Amino acid sequence: MEQLTFRDVSYRQGGKEILKGVSAQFSAGDFVSIVGPSGSGKSTFLRLCCHLISPTEGKIFFHGKDMLQEDPIGLRKKISYCFQEPILWGNTVEDNVAFPYRVRDRKIDREKIVSLFARFHLDESYLSHEVKGLSGGEKQRISLIRTLLFEPEILLLDEVTSALDAENTELIEKEILRLNRKGVTVLWVTHNAAQSRKYADRLLTLENGRIQSLEEIK
Repeated sequence: MEQLTFRDVSYRQGGKEILKGVSAQFSAGDFVSIVGPSGSGKSTFLRLCCHLISPTEGKIFFHGKDMLQEDPIGLRKKISYCFQEPILWGNTVEDNVAFPYRVRDRKIDREKIVSLFARFHLDESYLSHEVKGLSGGEKQRISLIRTLLFEPEILLLDEVTSALDAENTELIEKEILRLNRKGVTVLWVTHNAAQSRKYADRLLTLENGRIQSLEEIK
């Protein structure tokens, strides 16, 4: 059984059709890069993948079940979305990394947090840093750490390295590849042609809201 299936999915907003008759299947452990010109529907596609928005037509299935019938909160514990502009809340970094534990009513695992910080070249002192004082690269790393504290089944990435320097980009790429090798499915929207083929095993190209191709890379 496929992990995630789009079946003739369309999405309209304000009278404009953004995605048109999209059908695709993704299996556990896939690494798929999603490319296409601006306005082709890439971000909309990712938002549909995690039920942030619902199809106007067609159906999306998660493990064979209609996604519309899934509990949205439970679903988002299994499918995580990292935005191009990292969304952080509260006053401190600790507020952000504690959040995944609170929504699951779990005890905070400080050892795991510190271990993830180390992998992203951040020391423990960052926990007390104020969010408003972080650089763009630091914010994106904290956003990913928050997502990865409870490894999702599917990781959705929307241009997460587009505004980062080479060092931060490499850190994030290596961590995402590590997760994928552990079985996490990765769907990554990127404008970087080299990056799109660097790790992915398939390349999905969107244009004018339609899938133009879904090709094997490796």
